[in-house]
Amino acid sequence: MSASNNNSHTKLRFSFTLTFLLFYLTGFAAFSNGSIDSIKSLLPPLLNNTNADTATINRLNKLAEDYFHTNPDSTYYYAKKSIALAKKINYSAGIARGLLQTGHVSYFNGKTAEARQDFDEATTIFKNLRDYKGLSACYISYGRMYTLLANYNQALNYLNLATKANKHINNEVGLADAYKNIGIVYYAMGQLSNSLDFYYKALFIAVKNHSTILSGEIYNDIGVVLQNMGVYPNALEYYKKALNIIQNENDLQGVSTMNENIGEVLLAQTSYDNAIVYLKKALAITKKQNDIDGLSSVYADLGLCYAHKDQMKLAISYLDTALGLAEKYKFVYNQAYASIGLATVYNMQKDYKNAYKYAMEGQALALNLRNLSVRASAALQLNQTLAGLGQYQKAYVLLNQYIDLKNQLKDNESIQKLTSYNYELNFVTKQRQLEQQQRVHELLFQQKIHNQRLLNTIFLIIILAMIATSVVYYRQKQKQKRINAMLEDRNKEVLQQKASIDEQAHKLNELNILKDRLISVLAHDLRAPLSTLRGLFSLLQDNTISHRELVEMIPNVLKNLEYTSDFLDTLLFWMNSQMENFESSVKSFSIKEIVAYEIEHYQEQAALKGIQLIDHVPHYLMATADPNSIRIVIRNLITNAIKFSKKNDTVEIYASPDNEQNILIRIKDTGIGIPPKQLAKLFKSKIDSKTGTNNESGTGMGLMFCKDLVEKCNGHIWVTTEQNVGTEFSFTVPASLA
Repeated sequence: MSASNNNSHTKLRFSFTLTFLLFYLTGFAAFSNGSIDSIKSLLPPLLNNTNADTATINRLNKLAEDYFHTNPDSTYYYAKKSIALAKKINYSAGIARGLLQTGHVSYFNGKTAEARQDFDEATTIFKNLRDYKGLSACYISYGRMYTLLANYNQALNYLNLATKANKHINNEVGLADAYKNIGIVYYAMGQLSNSLDFYYKALFIAVKNHSTILSGEIYNDIGVVLQNMGVYPNALEYYKKALNIIQNENDLQGVSTMNENIGEVLLAQTSYDNAIVYLKKALAITKKQNDIDGLSSVYADLGLCYAHKDQMKLAISYLDTALGLAEKYKFVYNQAYASIGLATVYNMQKDYKNAYKYAMEGQALALNLRNLSVRASAALQLNQTLAGLGQYQKAYVLLNQYIDLKNQLKDNESIQKLTSYNYELNFVTKQRQLEQQQRVHELLFQQKIHNQRLLNTIFLIIILAMIATSVVYYRQKQKQKRINAMLEDRNKEVLQQKASIDEQAHKLNELNILKDRLISVLAHDLRAPLSTLRGLFSLLQDNTISHRELVEMIPNVLKNLEYTSDFLDTLLFWMNSQMENFESSVKSFSIKEIVAYEIEHYQEQAALKGIQLIDHVPHYLMATADPNSIRIVIRNLITNAIKFSKKNDTVEIYASPDNEQNILIRIKDTGIGIPPKQLAKLFKSKIDSKTGTNNESGTGMGLMFCKDLVEKCNGHIWVTTEQNVGTEFSFTVPASLA
């Protein structure tokens, strides 16, 4: 059995969807200037708008209309939204247009009862409004729906009403759409000659009005006729013309239909693998859009492809699915096609019992449809089934019937009409092209004259502008020279003043820094001894201690006073060292004596915290530097070590020759160490002083003073530390050469 005999089902769904958009755009002028992109930009305010107005409702209906070919569910949602808002303000036209969209989606999804109800209500409103464009849109939607249900008389009644409505208002594009849909009905009835008459009527009007989308639909429909006549190369030519038009229109349904049509032609030409490629592209789109009609027909086509590839189980699965969908939604055309397809598969397997059941169903449905192609396929399959069952007389009758139907499909009248119409169409097309070319030439000539005049005017303006610019430039140049001379004199004065101000600011800044350092040192090093004296005097004032206790405390107090006095002398020395005219007192001294003196003074403070001070400095080491500066450095480093050590920690002082020129002094503790963040700031500037292990406070300036004094003595200072292990401060002083 040849593929052409089996593949009698052809597609008109492209016309049922894409033309709806075209006609509706021409039917409602209020919506004709928008685009889906511009409407999308209005989406957020439209959805959030609770105060209904006609502009919002019209935009929602336009958005619903434009979404149909990419997402019918969105069309239904926005149309429902527009209907609800229109009812709030009793906006009849908005309600009717929304119902037209919901009805379109409903019959597209196989819900014909709901679609009929929406169309009836919309038709009543449009009649009351005397809106012939809206009324025509309703009639065409009725016609498409009844064509799908194989109720051809009802479909023709509504499409003839649409024709009258469009003639009444002289809407040529709407009239062409009505003619095209009448052609679809005649094709479905098997009257190919009448079908071609209306197709070409529509095509001539579409070409005349430059309606490219409508032209693409009609090319597709004529391709369907050619396919059924078995003229496959010509059918593919028309399909490609249609595809070239729709491929840039973002019409997924049209793309799906064209893929299926091309797949069916390839199936008829026995190119099964290539056919499956195109059919699966169509299947993906129909699934995405929930196109029940499309799903049913594509499943049937795939079933026939796999049957001819001898994959019978898969073929029957596809065909059963196709038949189930068609029966559920009462798509008579698809029911017939799927039943005949199942009969074909069972005949190929010589399972004539099952083939007979489906062949008889297909024959009954085909007679109801009256479509020549479907009737021919049904007759052929029933002929093969009866022959397989041994009923040769009946089979012979069916064979003659099949031959007669195929001859009708290829009747000379239809072929002659195709040839005649194509000549006429080519003539009209060429005439339109010549007219258009003539208009283009005229426009180009007028544009050339206009451009030349404009160019002359521009040149004149440019010349005048250049002269004016030259005059202005010369004057500005002279003026700028005078200003530059004045600015140069002023700049010299400003630079002289700035140099004087910078010098004074530098001196003030140095004085301010010195002041801050003095205050910080006083706060840092005098706080403890003064606090001790203040506490003692408070005890005396309150008679808290006895005379004997006072006598016992006097030696320590005197010792502290003596140390404080000595510290003040040292501090005054450091202050003097900051002055420009200071001359340091460099001499040879014993490092041991300075370290021992400081350890003795801080021994009690360390003992109170449970910290052991250990002196490892040998007696023989002598340094050449300012002893008071070194004393201040050692004192600060010892107090810091005590401050950041805990009970049972040790603070050890070492001194040893570093090299022939320097002595290395180290103050090492086993305290808490210095965090990395704090370590990076040491010796550089004032830092935020951390409290000690007994909450001792500090100024954060001590280490900066130490660095300053060590460097004045021609040494350098550094630190190594590890948190929770300890810290070691090291610095060098010049060794005594004596």
